[in-house]
Amino acid sequence: MDFGTTFIILAIAFGFFMAWGIGANDVANAMGTSVGSGALTIRQAVIIAAIFEFAGAFLAGGEVTQTIRKGMVDANMLAATPELLVYGMLASLLAAGIWLLVASYFGWPVSTTHSIVGAIVGFAAVGIGMEAVHWNKVGTIVMSWVVSPLLAGSIAYGLFLSVQRLIIDTSDPFANAKRFVPVYIFLTGFVITLVTVFKGLKHVGLELSTLECYLLAILAGAIITGVSQVYIRRIKIDPKADQEFHFTNVEKVFAVLMMVTACAMAFAHGSNDVANAVGPIAAVVSIVEHDGAVTQKSALPLWILVLGGVGIVIGLITYGHKVIATIGTRITELTPSRGFAATLAAATTVVLASGTGLPISTTHTLVGAVLGVGLARGIAALNMRVIRTIFMSWVVTLPAGGFLAILFFFILKGIFYN
Repeated sequence: MDFGTTFIILAIAFGFFMAWGIGANDVANAMGTSVGSGALTIRQAVIIAAIFEFAGAFLAGGEVTQTIRKGMVDANMLAATPELLVYGMLASLLAAGIWLLVASYFGWPVSTTHSIVGAIVGFAAVGIGMEAVHWNKVGTIVMSWVVSPLLAGSIAYGLFLSVQRLIIDTSDPFANAKRFVPVYIFLTGFVITLVTVFKGLKHVGLELSTLECYLLAILAGAIITGVSQVYIRRIKIDPKADQEFHFTNVEKVFAVLMMVTACAMAFAHGSNDVANAVGPIAAVVSIVEHDGAVTQKSALPLWILVLGGVGIVIGLITYGHKVIATIGTRITELTPSRGFAATLAAATTVVLASGTGLPISTTHTLVGAVLGVGLARGIAALNMRVIRTIFMSWVVTLPAGGFLAILFFFILKGIFYN
């Protein structure tokens, strides 16, 4: 294929830029609640996210990647002109990356999934033809943008009510926190491990039976709980601490739990959102390697997952602090117990979606979960002005991604098309 090496180099460059944008903008969804609740400092959040975002992208990122790569555009229509798909995927990566850079600059938590899907649909509809887009797939993804915040919000609402009933509204909240928080920690470790081993490890060559998956998840949950118990036992009640805020000592116990859920959310986010960067790269590499064959099925090369994981981590370290501030402190006032409910609900929703191959928006999921926690305390606990701004940035994201992708598609076509 003409310009094959050039296309791969451009795909790597644009894909890395897109992954950087995911780290700069979307990782706030994984870390914002932990930082906003005071359970982690920015520095601690960056270290945890760097490790677990990369692990999620590398170990469990393969499943969702297939949906973005194969599901959005009718490959059969491009069999005679595979270069159009290459231009489109390159344009989509560059368009989504630029929009994420703009949004991150202003501190808007926008959806990377919205950005890349909008870009792919935009170039395909205009550059190839309306019939080239699998609109039923687009419909499924759009539906997930409604379902995921509702599901995460409902889970968060239920989790926070359970915290209130079992711990906060009792005669001895501190003792009950020490009793029940390990149960929540086990639940977190179990859910994350189960979905990872069920769906995420096939492309690294590890095949486990259903029973082995459950046993491994139980074991991982038990180990995580055991390690956390060491820290929880060290927490001593400080009567002076409760004078200003009645549950300060209880929140210290939940801060340990927030460490676990922050790791879980970072892993879940990496597994789901790496697809937004590596899917289009994989499509370009596959077309070039198979000399223009668009329909050829090929395994996702592991180096592409590594590239996506590294890009996400660098984006977080260099530019992630602005969006972390928006998510963590401006939607509703978060404490470690509230942050836990939001983060575990969002992580559970994301890993379930990652396991089924549905590219949901982590942003929508986490904002939905934070709203669920806020609603459990009453509508007055929510900052509606900030929520309106966030919703407006979501609405703009799809057309912005689509418009930029169409523009770059025609520029690339003008440069390379014979």
